[in-house]
Amino acid sequence: MTGPTSKIHSGRRSHNGWLVLIAFYKFLQALLFVAIGLGAHRLLVKGIADQIDLLAHHLRFNPESRLVNFLLEKASLLNDPALRRIGFVAYSYAAVTFVEGIGLYLEKAWGEFLTLAITGSFLPLEIFEIFRRLTWPRIGLLTINILVFAYLLKLVVDRGRHRAVSKK
Repeated sequence: MTGPTSKIHSGRRSHNGWLVLIAFYKFLQALLFVAIGLGAHRLLVKGIADQIDLLAHHLRFNPESRLVNFLLEKASLLNDPALRRIGFVAYSYAAVTFVEGIGLYLEKAWGEFLTLAITGSFLPLEIFEIFRRLTWPRIGLLTINILVFAYLLKLVVDRGRHRAVSKK
Protein backbone atom coordinates (compact mmCIF):
# COMPACT_ATOMS: atom_id res chain seq x y z
CA MET A 1 0.00 0.00 0.00
CA THR A 2 1.39 3.41 -0.93
CA GLY A 3 -1.23 5.78 0.53
CA PRO A 4 -0.38 8.60 2.91
CA THR A 5 -1.04 6.44 5.97
CA SER A 6 1.54 3.86 4.97
CA LYS A 7 5.24 4.32 5.52
CA ILE A 8 7.20 5.51 2.52
CA HIS A 9 10.45 3.59 2.19
CA SER A 10 13.43 5.38 0.75
CA GLY A 11 16.70 3.78 1.58
CA ARG A 12 16.99 3.12 5.30
CA ARG A 13 14.53 5.78 6.51
CA SER A 14 10.76 5.47 6.41
CA HIS A 15 8.50 8.51 6.61
CA ASN A 16 5.03 9.17 7.90
CA GLY A 17 3.10 9.76 4.67
CA TRP A 18 0.82 12.40 6.17
CA LEU A 19 3.79 14.40 7.47
CA VAL A 20 5.39 14.24 4.02
CA LEU A 21 2.13 15.50 2.49
CA ILE A 22 1.90 18.36 5.01
CA ALA A 23 5.58 19.19 4.42
CA PHE A 24 4.92 19.36 0.67
CA TYR A 25 1.99 21.73 1.36
CA LYS A 26 4.32 23.90 3.45
CA PHE A 27 6.94 23.94 0.69
CA LEU A 28 4.27 25.07 -1.78
CA GLN A 29 3.24 27.84 0.62
CA ALA A 30 6.87 28.93 0.92
CA LEU A 31 7.17 29.12 -2.87
CA LEU A 32 3.99 31.21 -3.05
CA PHE A 33 5.36 33.70 -0.52
CA VAL A 34 8.71 33.88 -2.31
CA ALA A 35 6.77 34.72 -5.49
CA ILE A 36 4.87 37.44 -3.60
CA GLY A 37 8.15 38.85 -2.31
CA LEU A 38 9.66 38.80 -5.80
CA GLY A 39 6.56 40.51 -7.17
CA ALA A 40 6.79 43.26 -4.55
CA HIS A 41 10.49 43.72 -5.34
CA ARG A 42 9.80 43.89 -9.06
CA LEU A 43 7.08 46.50 -8.55
CA LEU A 44 9.50 48.45 -6.38
CA VAL A 45 12.13 48.47 -9.11
CA LYS A 46 9.91 48.89 -12.18
CA GLY A 47 7.07 51.03 -10.80
CA ILE A 48 3.47 49.96 -10.34
CA ALA A 49 1.93 52.47 -12.73
CA ASP A 50 4.30 51.46 -15.51
CA GLN A 51 3.48 47.77 -14.99
CA ILE A 52 -0.28 48.44 -15.06
CA ASP A 53 0.10 50.48 -18.26
CA LEU A 54 2.17 47.68 -19.81
CA LEU A 55 -0.41 45.05 -18.80
CA ALA A 56 -3.26 47.17 -20.19
CA HIS A 57 -1.36 47.57 -23.48
CA HIS A 58 -0.68 43.80 -23.75
CA LEU A 59 -4.33 42.98 -22.99
CA ARG A 60 -5.42 45.67 -25.45
CA PHE A 61 -7.41 47.60 -22.87
CA ASN A 62 -8.20 51.25 -23.39
CA PRO A 63 -5.69 53.12 -21.17
CA GLU A 64 -8.48 55.51 -20.21
CA SER A 65 -10.96 52.78 -19.21
CA ARG A 66 -12.55 52.66 -15.77
CA LEU A 67 -10.80 49.38 -14.94
CA VAL A 68 -7.33 50.72 -15.71
CA ASN A 69 -8.06 53.95 -13.82
CA PHE A 70 -9.37 51.95 -10.86
CA LEU A 71 -6.22 49.82 -10.80
CA LEU A 72 -4.00 52.88 -11.05
CA GLU A 73 -5.91 54.55 -8.22
CA LYS A 74 -5.53 51.50 -5.96
CA ALA A 75 -1.88 51.05 -6.96
CA SER A 76 -1.12 54.60 -5.88
CA LEU A 77 -1.75 53.45 -2.30
CA LEU A 78 1.32 51.21 -2.54
CA ASN A 79 4.39 53.34 -2.08
CA ASP A 80 8.01 52.16 -1.86
CA PRO A 81 8.06 51.65 1.93
CA ALA A 82 4.84 49.60 1.74
CA LEU A 83 6.28 47.43 -1.04
CA ARG A 84 9.47 46.93 0.99
CA ARG A 85 7.39 45.83 4.01
CA ILE A 86 5.31 43.48 1.85
CA GLY A 87 8.48 41.94 0.43
CA PHE A 88 10.11 41.61 3.86
CA VAL A 89 7.03 39.99 5.40
CA ALA A 90 6.58 37.66 2.42
CA TYR A 91 10.22 36.53 2.48
CA SER A 92 10.14 36.12 6.28
CA TYR A 93 6.98 34.05 6.20
CA ALA A 94 8.41 31.98 3.34
CA ALA A 95 11.50 31.24 5.44
CA VAL A 96 9.43 30.20 8.47
CA THR A 97 7.13 28.06 6.32
CA PHE A 98 10.14 26.41 4.66
CA VAL A 99 11.59 25.62 8.11
CA GLU A 100 8.22 24.13 9.10
CA GLY A 101 8.30 21.92 6.02
CA ILE A 102 11.83 20.73 6.76
CA GLY A 103 10.94 19.96 10.37
CA LEU A 104 7.87 18.01 9.33
CA TYR A 105 9.68 16.10 6.59
CA LEU A 106 12.42 15.12 9.04
CA GLU A 107 9.70 14.23 11.59
CA LYS A 108 11.20 16.49 14.24
CA ALA A 109 9.10 17.37 17.26
CA TRP A 110 10.09 21.03 16.95
CA GLY A 111 8.71 21.06 13.40
CA GLU A 112 5.40 19.66 14.60
CA PHE A 113 5.19 22.16 17.48
CA LEU A 114 6.17 25.07 15.24
CA THR A 115 3.53 24.11 12.68
CA LEU A 116 0.92 23.66 15.42
CA ALA A 117 1.69 27.10 16.86
CA ILE A 118 1.70 28.95 13.55
CA THR A 119 -1.29 27.14 12.04
CA GLY A 120 -3.27 27.52 15.28
CA SER A 121 -2.45 31.23 15.49
CA PHE A 122 -3.88 31.86 12.02
CA LEU A 123 -7.11 29.83 12.44
CA PRO A 124 -9.07 32.63 14.22
CA LEU A 125 -8.10 35.09 11.48
CA GLU A 126 -9.14 32.64 8.76
CA ILE A 127 -12.50 32.06 10.49
CA PHE A 128 -13.02 35.82 10.79
CA GLU A 129 -12.25 36.27 7.08
CA ILE A 130 -14.83 33.62 6.18
CA PHE A 131 -17.47 35.47 8.20
CA ARG A 132 -16.42 38.72 6.56
CA ARG A 133 -16.63 37.28 3.03
CA LEU A 134 -17.50 33.68 2.25
CA THR A 135 -15.56 32.25 -0.72
CA TRP A 136 -14.63 28.70 -1.76
CA PRO A 137 -10.86 29.32 -1.64
CA ARG A 138 -11.15 30.60 1.94
CA ILE A 139 -13.26 27.61 2.95
CA GLY A 140 -10.76 25.27 1.29
CA LEU A 141 -7.74 26.81 3.00
CA LEU A 142 -9.48 26.83 6.37
CA THR A 143 -10.45 23.18 5.94
CA ILE A 144 -6.89 22.17 5.02
CA ASN A 145 -5.42 24.12 7.93
CA ILE A 146 -7.92 22.63 10.41
CA LEU A 147 -7.07 19.13 9.16
CA VAL A 148 -3.33 19.83 9.43
CA PHE A 149 -3.78 21.26 12.93
CA ALA A 150 -5.97 18.36 14.10
CA TYR A 151 -3.62 15.70 12.70
CA LEU A 152 -0.51 17.27 14.23
CA LEU A 153 -2.26 17.79 17.56
CA LYS A 154 -3.31 14.13 17.61
CA LEU A 155 0.24 13.07 16.70
CA VAL A 156 1.80 15.19 19.48
CA VAL A 157 -0.76 14.07 22.10
CA ASP A 158 -0.33 10.40 21.16
CA ARG A 159 3.45 10.73 21.35
CA GLY A 160 3.13 12.36 24.78
CA ARG A 161 0.90 9.55 26.01
CA HIS A 162 3.34 6.97 24.69
CA ARG A 163 6.21 8.64 26.54
CA ALA A 164 4.17 8.84 29.75
CA VAL A 165 3.30 5.13 29.55
CA SER A 166 6.89 4.12 28.76
CA LYS A 167 8.22 6.05 31.81
CA LYS A 168 5.98 4.11 34.22
